[in-house]
Amino acid sequence: FFFSSRRRHTRFLPVSWARRCVQETALKVCVSGAGGQIAYSFLPMLCSGQVFGDKTCIELRLLDIPQVVENLKGLALELQDCAFPLLKDVQIGGDPNEMFKDLDVAILIGGFPRLKGMERRDLLDKNGKIFITQGQALNNHAKSTCKILVVANPANTNCWILQQNAPKIPKQNFTCLMRLDHNRATAQVALKSGVPIQEVRNVIIWGNHSTTQYPDVNHGTISGQPIRTVINDDTYLNSDFIERVQKRGAEILNTRGNSSVFSAAKAVADHLKDWCFGTPEGSWVSMGIVSDGSYGVPEGLVFSYPVTCKDFEYQIVQGIKIDEFSQQRFNTTIKELQDEQTDFRSTL
Repeated sequence: FFFSSRRRHTRFLPVSWARRCVQETALKVCVSGAGGQIAYSFLPMLCSGQVFGDKTCIELRLLDIPQVVENLKGLALELQDCAFPLLKDVQIGGDPNEMFKDLDVAILIGGFPRLKGMERRDLLDKNGKIFITQGQALNNHAKSTCKILVVANPANTNCWILQQNAPKIPKQNFTCLMRLDHNRATAQVALKSGVPIQEVRNVIIWGNHSTTQYPDVNHGTISGQPIRTVINDDTYLNSDFIERVQKRGAEILNTRGNSSVFSAAKAVADHLKDWCFGTPEGSWVSMGIVSDGSYGVPEGLVFSYPVTCKDFEYQIVQGIKIDEFSQQRFNTTIKELQDEQTDFRSTL
């Protein structure tokens, strides 16, 4: 196994392992917050082909804060022991300028957690410094085609900060994770109606990854029929359902004594897989993206929209009618995102 004292990262797979990976395609993928639980649950999905397919090799970079890098060696040893045929290389390090070199995909799970008593401005101050640094590193070292998924909260505003500091990379390459909320909403509809999960299509999460998000069933279907027709309970769909999805993270935290882990990891995999390989015909998913002004959302906000995907590109689903009930919820989540930007700017 190779280690160079001239570089501040370690390579953990011998050169001979690369010969196992005979496919033509290889992606350089960096996972930040690699020492955390979500990354621990996500990495087996990534390295086994569940994200980018069984024809794509992975050159993996594991990034975390310098104090955690030593612990990443154990994670790298476990990845060795899995003997993933698609895993071409593993590097660990604490410097994004090194880990982002020639990068194809950045999955940014690491961030500063909200501690008890911490105000939103303080959280944005902590995370702003992280994502300014990482944005500059992406701008200076990653490929201009690099695709980025921000998971660390506040995900939308962290993604916006990152994008603002990486002008060489197109805006449409920056996304944040809303798929966990989308999956939660889909699952709640399936449970309420008593159907298999695959029968529920085209729920939408609009807005911020927070309790102001708007889970919208007005355009979704159950077995081809409108959700509202099948469930036939507007009181539930306009109140309890929305609140359940909005506060699901807190419910899990209170129930299990920890935040969502493998459901978040699964959502990361779903987001990337659909972005890469495409959404099924007639279906859409929810992704946090840089707004182009669609549906009256101020341009530049990172906002969750319904999108269709193909070949690592996405298109916002247009022509959806926004009623008065929905517009009120749009206004609330837009204001929160604008307030987060204001709070962040006040820390500079």
